[in-house]
Amino acid sequence: MYNLPNFVHIHFGKSADELGDIEKRVLAKAHERKIISTDINAALKAESTYGERFADSIARVGGSWGFILTFLAFLVFWCVVNTVVLLTRAFDPYPFIFLNLILSMLAAIQAPIIMMSQNRQAERDRFEAAKDYEVNLKAELEVLSLHQKIDMSVLTEIAALRAEIAQLSQKISG
Repeated sequence: MYNLPNFVHIHFGKSADELGDIEKRVLAKAHERKIISTDINAALKAESTYGERFADSIARVGGSWGFILTFLAFLVFWCVVNTVVLLTRAFDPYPFIFLNLILSMLAAIQAPIIMMSQNRQAERDRFEAAKDYEVNLKAELEVLSLHQKIDMSVLTEIAALRAEIAQLSQKISG
């Protein structure tokens, strides 16, 4: 395909030994003409544990309008039951101390789970950025390789034209 040490030095500005792991992997894939892009969702799903998937599910539900509206309805129901319906025998009379306890416990459990999901999203973003870099680098290498092939083809054609011109000029002058 191309002279590898020359290609690396010209396009990366360093020797092949100085390339990082990503550059070496991308260069090898480009040289072998293999695809480097992957399905990021499938790759991450295959690596995720049950706990990580569960945390993502809780964060997805806990961060939805459905959850907010349902929880708001539950709070209104709790307050109405303990103030209007059960006037004399309310199990959690105003100021709703038991409700405050439940809300505190829910927040104490939900917050770290959502943070775990956010950490996974950050990890996913880093993984996706690395994959994007690899694909972009391979695309650049392929474009540079095509430019080199076109340049070589043009130079070959120019050399052939010069030879024909030289032959024609010899015939005319001769």
